[in-house]
Amino acid sequence: MADPTIPSISVQNLTKTYGAFRALDNISFTVEKGEIVGFLGPNGAGKSTTMRILSGLMMADSGSASICGVPVASDAIGAQKHIGYMPENNPLPLDMRVDEYLAFRAELKGLRGSNIKRRVAEVMDLCDLARKAKRKMIGNLSKGFRQRVGIADAILAEPDVVIMDEPTIGLDPHQIVAIRNLITSLKGKMTVIISSHILAEIEMCTDRVIIINHGQIVASGEIPYLRRRFLPRTVYSFSVQVEIADPKEYLENRGIPCESVSMLRREKDGYFLYELSTLSEESLGEKIINVVREGNFGLREVRREDPSLEDIFLAATKRVWDETI
Repeated sequence: MADPTIPSISVQNLTKTYGAFRALDNISFTVEKGEIVGFLGPNGAGKSTTMRILSGLMMADSGSASICGVPVASDAIGAQKHIGYMPENNPLPLDMRVDEYLAFRAELKGLRGSNIKRRVAEVMDLCDLARKAKRKMIGNLSKGFRQRVGIADAILAEPDVVIMDEPTIGLDPHQIVAIRNLITSLKGKMTVIISSHILAEIEMCTDRVIIINHGQIVASGEIPYLRRRFLPRTVYSFSVQVEIADPKEYLENRGIPCESVSMLRREKDGYFLYELSTLSEESLGEKIINVVREGNFGLREVRREDPSLEDIFLAATKRVWDETI
């Protein structure tokens, strides 16, 4: 059992090169026990390289990585005992039945006797495989169910750390939601680090995110913190029945701090849609409602538009790209 006072994952000054190409450039981060962390980056940013090093499948050139205090470089087998790993291209034997495969994998992971049957039954129930896929050949399963088998395999030995590399790749929206719910159910029970391009799903199931670009960590933290750091402006949209001649001047003269106010478009039903951008951290929704109503513009709605994780990702990776050209 891992010591709860030691980080589940600790990476210090990790560097990896392929010839002249530097895949990882002196990166450092930690993941605490029970956290679910999204590990994000564009293609070629260094995500999969990091995952492979953490899993003991690849050696770094310099720096260190440890799992529950066990150094991966000097004791890969010891570190792997704490890990459940689901690679991007989930390799499964297509000619085995689901329950047979999981029982085989449980034995390889050190489970014995009745514990194999118990644990296989538990993960099949957790991953919703028991009802529809228990005795099916893996080759006859949909992509979504194969991903569930991969996750069931990863959590089979009740590891302290689960590493998932693109667990929702190639899935349809319904399958993605099912996998997201499954990942969320692990919160507090296991430490999970997930690499994914499906940013909306990462936003919904993780405690915080780490963004890597060109082999360097460019952002790390909870999403509200990253919003304030990379996109400090707050945006409100509001629609009115009557066009406002000079909306910025009108709102500023009535105490609404504005960086900009612009009309986005006229809707099909005749309403005018405006967007207001402000650096103020004050919640301005009620003030906007009162001020616009005072002008008898026929206010229909006011909406605060918080930046999505995709917006943060684009801002963080573009900023570093701009700094390097």
